[in-house]
Amino acid sequence: MPLSPRIQARAVQLLLGGVMSRVHQDLRFSDVPRNTQTLRVETGAGPVACTVYRPPVVAGPPAPVYVNFHGGGFVVARAEQDDHLCRCIAATAGCVVINVDYAVAPQRPYPAAVTQAYDVTAWVVENGEAHGWDGSRLAVGGHSAGANLTAAVCRTARDRGAFSPRLQIIDSAPLDMVTDPAAKTARTAKPLLTPWLMRAFTGAYVPDPADRAHPLVSPGLADDLAGLPPALVVVAENDRLRDEGDAYARALEAAGVPVTHRVFADVDHYFTHTGPVPAAKEAIALMAATLRSALAAG
Repeated sequence: MPLSPRIQARAVQLLLGGVMSRVHQDLRFSDVPRNTQTLRVETGAGPVACTVYRPPVVAGPPAPVYVNFHGGGFVVARAEQDDHLCRCIAATAGCVVINVDYAVAPQRPYPAAVTQAYDVTAWVVENGEAHGWDGSRLAVGGHSAGANLTAAVCRTARDRGAFSPRLQIIDSAPLDMVTDPAAKTARTAKPLLTPWLMRAFTGAYVPDPADRAHPLVSPGLADDLAGLPPALVVVAENDRLRDEGDAYARALEAAGVPVTHRVFADVDHYFTHTGPVPAAKEAIALMAATLRSALAAG
């Protein structure tokens, strides 16, 4: 008898939980200090722990802020896997970074993570003065599942007219939860994302198939993208998610959204964590430089 998506997801959590927090030793940026504090933010889907990364202390007005959502297939709760990215971006982009430890499935399926991601971002916008950042100069971004949440946050913010991020970073995102993973092209013999793993992620996160075409679940299937924030879309050439990332970048551009679309050659999903190191460092530097430019005063 096939295992239920919930049981499959729990197995993934047990098997991959520790692995997901391991970053290539040459991407750990050990020379970049870790200046952090932990905050607890109340949301409509329960409290969320967030780690705040501060840039080097400099005189002047409060720094802008970047809200980061980690990956893990909406199933693995390992916010610390992005520690290297958060430290590097805080130091080189000169912004405060908020790393969000959102709820994961199967314990908390959709829409819990979307609700938490949006509510935390709205809280960051509204509470900058009390915590030492400039909430009016905001960007959001994420990696894999976190990039999907980034798209959901930007869409919700646009629809509610609540705030407008200056930039969204979409890195290696699952953007189409309807198409069967086996129909998605992998351009390497041993892709990181297998159809079985992707089905386990989707089945746990969105157990009702009727919800999988919703634009907050499958933003790549939405046809009303106008008015979304400028985007940096990072895609790995060999990733099984590459085609939907390319398509989303083209669709954003066609809708009038300013887009920087970069395909990194000869790398697979999550290369910003696992390498190859040169490509990963180049991608992280691109993210930091794009953030610095987008969040500049004015």
